[in-house]
Amino acid sequence: MTGRPYRIPRPLVALVCLVSSAAVLAGCSVAAATGPTQLRVLQLNLCNSGMATGCYTGRAVARAAEVIRAETPDVVTLNEICSGDVDALERVMAEVHGGTVVSAFQPARNGRTGGPYHCVNGQQYGVGVLAHIPAPYRGHEVYRGIYPAQDPADPEQRAWLCVDATTVYFACTTHLAYTSSTLALAQCGHLLGTAIPELHARARYQPTVVSGDLNLRHGGSPDVRSCVPAGYLHLHDGGVQQFMATADVTIRSSRSIGMAGTTDHAGFLVTLGVAAQSHQKAHVGAAMRRSA
Repeated sequence: MTGRPYRIPRPLVALVCLVSSAAVLAGCSVAAATGPTQLRVLQLNLCNSGMATGCYTGRAVARAAEVIRAETPDVVTLNEICSGDVDALERVMAEVHGGTVVSAFQPARNGRTGGPYHCVNGQQYGVGVLAHIPAPYRGHEVYRGIYPAQDPADPEQRAWLCVDATTVYFACTTHLAYTSSTLALAQCGHLLGTAIPELHARARYQPTVVSGDLNLRHGGSPDVRSCVPAGYLHLHDGGVQQFMATADVTIRSSRSIGMAGTTDHAGFLVTLGVAAQSHQKAHVGAAMRRSA
């Protein structure tokens, strides 16, 4: 599978994949914990690498902290960030929620060196996820990968990131290629058509949400809807920020949130209804229990 899972010493998370009781596979059974009845997912592109001078202000992380405190999202997906930004905003999420808050970060790859891409400040540059996991916390896993399709002329090779909040949801994010909408569509198709289905098969099926700056538009050419799987819910912010979720959640509301000129993208907040999962059984086949 693209993006091998690994365990990390402290909580981590990323774009949202949620567990569905509809998927039942043969094998051992695992009791599922009661999940939240509402999930608020906030997408932020902070333009904080320092390289894109047209949108970099150095104030986007502080504004993001203000928005998190005001809106109390359960999941925050982060694009165009430095690794230290995740740590700073994780602390804000912990202040807001208490309990278990986890975070994850995935750097883009530098196509020239093969190592992580870096911000001007020397930190790694990429995407991240913050998530509040309701009690009882049953652990989490992080999955990530670099897309097989990349622009050879662009040294920034795009990545995807998912966090498995065990027995509750998957949260995923990505920031797709800006140099070619056709390439961005291929990357979107890989995430939603290959990486996430493999994640569901290998780990478990849970309600799943994906939120990020896809550099694709509803009604564009190509149209972002051509990579949205049948049955998925789909919303957009009127621009390139997209939200998708498996059909076992309901969309209650969505709105843009001003970022006070600190970045070139508004925040995009989606509120979901999630069916309670008390005492459900998830069956996982033996093939899915094989170690990475």
